[in-house]
Amino acid sequence: MSALRIVIVGAGFAGYQAARTLSRTLRGAAEIVVINPNDYFLYLPLLPEVAAGVLEPRRVSVSLTGTLSHVRLVLGEVDSVDLAARRVAWRDPEGGRGEMGYDRLVLSVGSVNKLLPIPGVAEHAHGFRGMPEALYLRDHVTRQIEMAAAAENPRERAARCTFVVVGAGYTGTEVAAHGVLFTDELHRQNAALRGEPRPRWLLLDIAPRVLPELDKRLSRTADRVLRNRGAEIRTRTSVKEATSDGVLLDDGEFVETRSLIWCVGVRPDPLVEDIGLPTERGRLRVDQYLAVPGHPEVLACGDAAAVPDLTRPGQFTPMTAQHAQRQGKVAGHNILASLGRGTPRPYKHHDLGFTVDLGGVQAAADPLHIPLSGPIANAVTRGYHLAAMPGNRVRVAADWLLDAMLPRQAVQLGVVPAWAVPLDTESPEIPHSARDRG
Repeated sequence: MSALRIVIVGAGFAGYQAARTLSRTLRGAAEIVVINPNDYFLYLPLLPEVAAGVLEPRRVSVSLTGTLSHVRLVLGEVDSVDLAARRVAWRDPEGGRGEMGYDRLVLSVGSVNKLLPIPGVAEHAHGFRGMPEALYLRDHVTRQIEMAAAAENPRERAARCTFVVVGAGYTGTEVAAHGVLFTDELHRQNAALRGEPRPRWLLLDIAPRVLPELDKRLSRTADRVLRNRGAEIRTRTSVKEATSDGVLLDDGEFVETRSLIWCVGVRPDPLVEDIGLPTERGRLRVDQYLAVPGHPEVLACGDAAAVPDLTRPGQFTPMTAQHAQRQGKVAGHNILASLGRGTPRPYKHHDLGFTVDLGGVQAAADPLHIPLSGPIANAVTRGYHLAAMPGNRVRVAADWLLDAMLPRQAVQLGVVPAWAVPLDTESPEIPHSARDRG
């Protein structure tokens, strides 16, 4: 075993790319350790398709041990970083503790759900940040349609067929767009619901338009597609209170529902602020080389880092997969430079545009800032995802082909109970008695 150890905390877009860059060059010349709660890299942009039954879960889960040669995986969630002693500590999936030292450290812990101080939201809403949430939502939506079919009370039936998505950003818009198609198909397949109104989807945001952070042309395309499918879009509207029976909107309307999907946004992992170094809105401040000031052996990238945007002086790069992926590569390159292999490189990247998958053959995209919509945008979007994925491309393409030819399998597996996907990721551990009740 090499005496030199490089530890990478987190295997999201940034961490995965850093590990791959290092492993391809060092090839055993140094010990590379990735500490991550799961044994896979999750391709987050396709998660709404998992929730809607288009893709199977393993399609967007790329094995870390299967694709990162010369890298040692440690399953665990890092909860302590001792910069003075150069050590990290973690808790493994079975509750055990572990710690190790490092010579170089890459912090790429990613982000968690953004919470707002709204009564009832933490108790009754579910976020959309990982595989458990996607699997839970898929089961939950299917269950609501099936229970609506069995309900004798028309009011209960309507509530179970109403789905509220809060946050009309990238994630919320895609969840709602795919969700409408999913529930329409479930509705058609269920004989007991024939003649009943279609399921209702509401997309809420305090912003004046959907996709407020993207180009207005993408926003108009997404708005048109959603409205044509029957979704209700409420801009400049938010939730005032959530209960087990529904949500109270800030305009005074109470919407009866059993489904509150929270896509308001994300915040950096709390570990970042716990380290005790200067932050910018919860993100660790770094220089243009992704190094932590005062600790040249520590680099941070992705959602965990406030990286100076050299294309927009005075600003920081946004928390997007596009930036995280490229920052991971630069972090790997600069660690190699610190070992005498090359020279440090500053991080500089111009946005290449965005793609928004709206389900079916619909999408909105602006590759190289050329606005596209409809089937052409859909082809560009899927091509981009296949190119960006580090594995499973053939399987993903096969699932897309099957979805175009066959009806979706409308079954609930029941593998993820509601208590396993709390909106508040810092909530206390659920006791065994609650787990036993399911």
